[in-house]
Amino acid sequence: MGIMDTKTRFDIRRTLLVRGSREVPLLAPRGVWLVDGKLLISDTAQNRVFIWHRIPEDEYAPPDVVLGQEAPEAIGRNAGGAVSASTLLYPSGLWSDGRRLIVADAWNHRVLIWHSFPTRHGQPADVVVGQRDFTTNTPNTGIGSAPTAHTLHWPYGVHSDGTRLWIADTGNRRVLFYETIPEDNYAAAAGVIGKPSMTERDYEPHQPVWPYSVRVSPDGRMAIADTQYYRVLLWKDWRRGLDYQRADVVIGQPDFESCGQNQYLPHPDAHTLNWCYDSFFYGEGLWVVDAGNSRLLWFEPIPEQNNARASFLLGQKDFTMGGEHLESISGAVDCFYWPFAVCIEGCYMAIADTGNHRIVLHEMAASDADKSRL
Repeated sequence: MGIMDTKTRFDIRRTLLVRGSREVPLLAPRGVWLVDGKLLISDTAQNRVFIWHRIPEDEYAPPDVVLGQEAPEAIGRNAGGAVSASTLLYPSGLWSDGRRLIVADAWNHRVLIWHSFPTRHGQPADVVVGQRDFTTNTPNTGIGSAPTAHTLHWPYGVHSDGTRLWIADTGNRRVLFYETIPEDNYAAAAGVIGKPSMTERDYEPHQPVWPYSVRVSPDGRMAIADTQYYRVLLWKDWRRGLDYQRADVVIGQPDFESCGQNQYLPHPDAHTLNWCYDSFFYGEGLWVVDAGNSRLLWFEPIPEQNNARASFLLGQKDFTMGGEHLESISGAVDCFYWPFAVCIEGCYMAIADTGNHRIVLHEMAASDADKSRL
């Protein structure tokens, strides 16, 4: 379902639904990634990451690899035991280049890195970020402790350009930057976005308040989904954020001080947001996951001014519809219910339709799929 004219590039040829195995299907998946024809899903509420070597054609299809559990059908927190290199607790954001895999293991307050792409169930990670070792999982390595360049607290989002790494360190209200993808445990970040120093946790409205995801485009733009302020912050050059400079543009609010759900309007509109959890650069535009309004918004060109209006949407019949209604909560194929993440590669657009416990895969027409992923 989308609002578009007949010349739009977003021509959806068909839609696939993915729910995981029939025996233990997905439950509230919050992360999704496409790479080299593979499909990766964070089965968040069941503490697993699923990997399919190719896009499944059937709605119920067992994954080829399951991470976080000793057995594919298991769902326990940290596999029902102590935290280790092979366990997960509320995994969320994902990134992979097909050779390496990075998972935001949010409630273990760490990020896990596989430097060789996992090939077997329960394969342990090679590196942990945010903890001194694989057997600890306290926020900032100690409840009540101040953050440092080494620590994390509820990291929900990860992003890489293949060399550098950005982590949305949500609980510490900041984004951490690493010059290279760490190869050693407990690596120190090289820079911080959203704070004047590595040890600050207080926040100002002109900086990220609850950064849930971070995306950086090849030309250096940065988008941070700032969930609790119902907005997306945009920098024209991500490096400016390292200097504690405010974003250049805010999407979803008229200014940096405002923080109203749908800007306190009685219904959503093309320029409002409600609990946004992700964004994704694509071609000349930007997708924004507007979870609380159960929709995805498309902005093209990428906004240069605050409070820009979206030009297109998925998930609702028009810009003034949002939230819960019969079609969204009953799982209609062209509707979402609290979507959390989006990823595009080639002809496929994958959406974590979290409230409907599924992944929605749109196969796009060739004219749209020819765009390179940003």
